[in-house]
Amino acid sequence: MLIARLIADQVGLETRLDAVRASLDNAGMPLAMASMLDFCGDVLQLSLPDGDAAILTSTLVDHFGDCDMLVADHQIEVPKLFVSDMDSTMIGQECIDELADFAGLKEKVATITERAMRGELDFADALTERVGLLEGLEEDAISRCLSERIRPVDGARTLVATLRARGCRTVLVTGGFHHFADPVAEQLGFERVVGNRLGVAERVLTGKLVGPISDASTKLATLIEERDQLGQGARVLATGDGANDIPMLEEADYGIAYRAKPRATDAANGRIWSRYLTTILKLFDIPEDEWVDG
Repeated sequence: MLIARLIADQVGLETRLDAVRASLDNAGMPLAMASMLDFCGDVLQLSLPDGDAAILTSTLVDHFGDCDMLVADHQIEVPKLFVSDMDSTMIGQECIDELADFAGLKEKVATITERAMRGELDFADALTERVGLLEGLEEDAISRCLSERIRPVDGARTLVATLRARGCRTVLVTGGFHHFADPVAEQLGFERVVGNRLGVAERVLTGKLVGPISDASTKLATLIEERDQLGQGARVLATGDGANDIPMLEEADYGIAYRAKPRATDAANGRIWSRYLTTILKLFDIPEDEWVDG
């Protein structure tokens, strides 16, 4: 079984659906049913008895463009665990880039960040290099950066609050820093935080990390640990945007790439291109009148 849900404009819908049917027929994947969801009227659901999820995804992109969608090999249900990246996913910024701006190094650090998120650089090496550039920066710059620069993505609080109201455990796991992630998690309502720790001595950054590095393997291990505690059959949602999110996106039942880099998008079975994270609630067919304000 394959189930696909996507945000679909009603204009020209039948024409596009006919084209999708023809393409899937040619691929030996006949479409069993297509209908709009009852609760979220702009969400189209397609069901197939069998087939290749990658072919279905590429077919939908061919005919609907870069739409918000989710493809699964089972009936889609509200997850029991939500594990999310932070930078450029739950918040609209890369914290280390914004912090580097206070040291006059944003352009240099941001270039390294971009390459790391695209998977062009080893994450741990890139993180160590960027943190080293911050040596000597006063710790107070972090508080200023948080208050002046860091903002949640539209819908982030509502997404977390609504999932928690449905009995979903929420975990923020980041390759960024607890100095940022802890207040962001409190603001958004996450129940657990996993991240890196910046070294500080006499209220000045040392340019080093304290403890083990939180990276792609950490994100994957956190997801597996949390899922195992919930028991067999617990569906898992993961969101992220960069190469270091790929292992957890692939492991999750619903791995959704949010406005992501190409490698992360290709690895995920869901993708969001619109700015609102509440689109995820639509894909789970949660009526808007049941969304919980964060």
